[in-house]
Amino acid sequence: MTSTSSASRRQSRGSGSKRSNTSTDLGHQHRRMIRGYLYDQVDPRKAATMAPEALRVQIEGLIRSFCDDQRLQLSRQEEGSIAEEMLHEMVGLGPLEPLLHDDSINDILVNGHGQVFVERFGKLELSHVTFVDEEHVFNTAQRIAAGVGRRIDESHPMVDARLTDGSRVNVVTYPLAIDGTSISIRKFMRRDISLQNLVERDAISAEMAEVLGRAMMARLNVVVSGGTGAGKTTLLNALSRQISNRDRILTIEDAAELQLQQPHVVRLETRPVSAEGTGKVDQRDLVRNALRMRPDRIILGEVRGGECFDMLQAMNTGHDGSLCTVHANTPRDAIMRMENMVMMADMPLPLEAIRRQIASAVNLIIQIERMRDGTRRIVSITEVCGMENDVIQTQELFRYQVTGTQSDGRLMGHFESSGQRPDFYHAHAHLFQGGAA
Repeated sequence: MTSTSSASRRQSRGSGSKRSNTSTDLGHQHRRMIRGYLYDQVDPRKAATMAPEALRVQIEGLIRSFCDDQRLQLSRQEEGSIAEEMLHEMVGLGPLEPLLHDDSINDILVNGHGQVFVERFGKLELSHVTFVDEEHVFNTAQRIAAGVGRRIDESHPMVDARLTDGSRVNVVTYPLAIDGTSISIRKFMRRDISLQNLVERDAISAEMAEVLGRAMMARLNVVVSGGTGAGKTTLLNALSRQISNRDRILTIEDAAELQLQQPHVVRLETRPVSAEGTGKVDQRDLVRNALRMRPDRIILGEVRGGECFDMLQAMNTGHDGSLCTVHANTPRDAIMRMENMVMMADMPLPLEAIRRQIASAVNLIIQIERMRDGTRRIVSITEVCGMENDVIQTQELFRYQVTGTQSDGRLMGHFESSGQRPDFYHAHAHLFQGGAA
C-alpha cells in the first residue's frame, strides 16, 4: 500500500475518533520522529536475526545520536524507554510485548491507538499502554497476520491468527472498525494446569476432581460446555493430564492451544480460505481425516458445526475417551446445540436418530462458567444416562450453589453433590479398586 493511500486511510479512520488529540502531544511527536529515524537506519529483516542485547545497544546509540543532532531534551530514562519500545517493535509486537509477558493477564484488547484494556483475574481494566497513532496499530496488526501467512487490509479487514507462543489473535480494521484497528488477544497460558490446581483455586471440589479423574481413567467421552472466556480450554488441558502415555492422541483446533504432556500427540490445525478463495481446510475435514490416522483418542478444541456429526461417529466407533468443547450455557443447552449442529451436517437423519447418536456417544457434560465476580468455576457435572422414549436422560452429579455476595462483590457459595452415584462406576468398578483415580 502506498504512503498516499496510507495517509488517506489514517485520515478516514481517525476523523471521528475521540482520541485523535493524543497524536499532537509533544511526547508522541518525539516518539514518532525517533521511530521514523530508526526505521530509516535499521533494516527490520537484519534486526530480526540479531541478538537482542546487540540490537538494543545499536538502537540506544542511534537514539542518542538523533537526540543530539535534533537537540531533543530527553533524559537517559526516556531514551531507555524508547529504546525498549523500539526493541519490542522490531522483534515483537511493540507496546504489547510487556503485556504478553505478564502472566497475570489473560486477555489483551486494543481499541484503536489510544486505548488498550487487559483482563486480570476475570476483571477488565484500562492499561497504561498506548500506540503512537493508528498507523502504528495497523502495522502491528499486519505483522501478526504476516506471521501466519495471512493479510489484513481494507479488502480483507478481518483475520484470525496465532502468535508464536500459541496465543489466539483476532484483528478487525477499517472500514469495519470505525474508531481504529481492533486487536483481541487471548493469551496462551504457560501454567501447567491440573485438576489438583483447579481444586486449589476453588474452581472445583476435591470430590468432583476425583470423579473426573475416574471418568478419564474409564475412557468416558466428555463434552466441556461454557460461554466465551469461561475457561473451557484450561479445563480441557487439565483433563488431558489424566490420559495415559500409551494412547495416541489427535488434537484438532482452529488455533493450537492445548498443552498435552503425553509423548504420542499429533496436532492438527484448520486453515482458512486463501486470498484466491482456495485452500480452506475446516474442522470437519480434519475430523474425517483423523479417523484414518489410528487415533486412540480425539480432542476437538471446539465443536461449531457439521463436524459434530463426525465427532459423534468417532465416539461411537471405538475412540472412547475423546473430548470436545461446545458453547452453551447449561448441559441441556449443550445437548440441544449438538442436535442443531448435527443437522448442519446435511445428514438426512430424524431428530430421534440424532438424539440416540448423542446419548450413546456422550457420557459426561461438564459445565464451566465465568461468574459475575470474574471467577471461573465448574458449576455442574452431568452424566448422560441414555434414552427414554425420545428424550435424552441425564442426572446431575454435582453443582455449585451460590449463597450470597460479599461486600467486595465476590460471590459466596459451595459445591454440593446430588448424592447420585455415577452410573459409569458400576461398569468400570474393576478400574477403581484400591481408591481414588
